[in-house]
Amino acid sequence: MEKWTPKHEAPEPLEGPVVATITGGTILWFVLFLVQLPFYGWFDDHGHTWWVWTCLAGAGLGLIGIWYVRGRDAALKRHAALREAADAAVKGEGGQDAPGTAG
Repeated sequence: MEKWTPKHEAPEPLEGPVVATITGGTILWFVLFLVQLPFYGWFDDHGHTWWVWTCLAGAGLGLIGIWYVRGRDAALKRHAALREAADAAVKGEGGQDAPGTAG
C-alpha cells in the first residue's frame, strides 16, 4: 500500500472571535450548572450527580480558557504591531516610501 501524501498545502487557520467564543461557552456551562442545582436531590437519587459537577468543571476550565485566549490574543496583537514597526523602519531606511520625501 502506498503512503498517502497531501497534494496541496493546508490552508491557514481561521481566526475568529476566540475570546467571545470561549466566554460564551463558559457562561453556558455555568448556566447549565445553575439550572441543574435545584434538582440535585433527583440527580443524587438516580446516580447522576456527575452531570452537575461536569457543568461546574466546564465553567471552571472555561475561566482558565478565557485567561489563556486573552493572553494569546494580546500576544498576537503585540507581534503584529512589532512587525509593522519593523517594516516601517526598513522602508524608512531604504529611502522608499519614507514619509515627507518627494519622488
